[in-house]
Amino acid sequence: MTVRCRRQKPVYLCQFEGIRNAVPVCQTMVGDQIDAAVGELLLATLTPLSLEVALRVSDELAARAEEADRLRAAGVERARYRVDLARRRYLAVDPANRLVADTLEADWNDALRELAETTEEYERAKHTMIGPLSPETRARITALAADFRRLWNDPATPMRERKRMIRLLVTDVTLTKTDHIAIGVVLRGGQSHQLTLPRPLTAWELRQTDPAVIAALDELLDEHTDAQSAAILNERGLPSGMGQPFTRGMIIHLRNAYQLRSHRQRLLDAGILTVSELARHLGVHFHTIKHWRRDGIITGVLANDKGEYVFHLPGPEFVRPVIGRPRRSVLDPEYSETTR
Repeated sequence: MTVRCRRQKPVYLCQFEGIRNAVPVCQTMVGDQIDAAVGELLLATLTPLSLEVALRVSDELAARAEEADRLRAAGVERARYRVDLARRRYLAVDPANRLVADTLEADWNDALRELAETTEEYERAKHTMIGPLSPETRARITALAADFRRLWNDPATPMRERKRMIRLLVTDVTLTKTDHIAIGVVLRGGQSHQLTLPRPLTAWELRQTDPAVIAALDELLDEHTDAQSAAILNERGLPSGMGQPFTRGMIIHLRNAYQLRSHRQRLLDAGILTVSELARHLGVHFHTIKHWRRDGIITGVLANDKGEYVFHLPGPEFVRPVIGRPRRSVLDPEYSETTR
């Protein structure tokens, strides 16, 4: 995986196959939580007690390494003895007996190859073998527990120095992203740890409105319009997903996103009539219904922020006003005998 920096945060992404074969990026994840988790693991691991245990294990490994070195050295001696024995047998054979001479010569060559391989393995293991620690080294390692925590948490420690400490302590870190992030950490001594982190929220999830706010909005829309609901939510101090005060446009967006019915639709679903429906029921023009509402003859319910009203069906006590031609004054320029 490679590292990018985005808004002063590391981003780990697997794009090896994407670069070579133009396939989509395998996985990508923000690394600040991952770095913090690995850092806490190292701080928890490098304690005086854990280092003391590590030193005891190191002493045991050193003792086993010395024993293994003695066994490999004995193997080299045995191979050298077989070479010498095969050489003497070959030299002692009668040259006239070609069949026996060829067989002994092949045995000698096999012994020489075995000696070369055994010696090479012995030298390679000897160079990689770690010997016992000196008292001075043991004291420095023990003091590392306190020094490491102090240096790691010191704000003045540059990030490049933390990276160097990580390289000295950690062999491998494997990241796997599913519905969570699995972190596999292998330390220099071979010890492995498994960490699990919740998957970081995406940008749209970070801006998502709290479900409790959506539930409150759903209740408000039973009795209030979009603008009224926005004002009530702001009075209650409930924030939007962006942390901004609610507006009528935001309420409309939330209604559409969460498939909430509008205040008008809820009124209609409850059986309340639109102005046109009431006008047809009473046999008048819909403008007459509007005039009656303005004159207080009938009462409407505000359905939305556009000033649209809906109406309950009038009961038996409703008295229909007399509808006739309004009388005009004689001062009206259009007044005539025909309009009296």
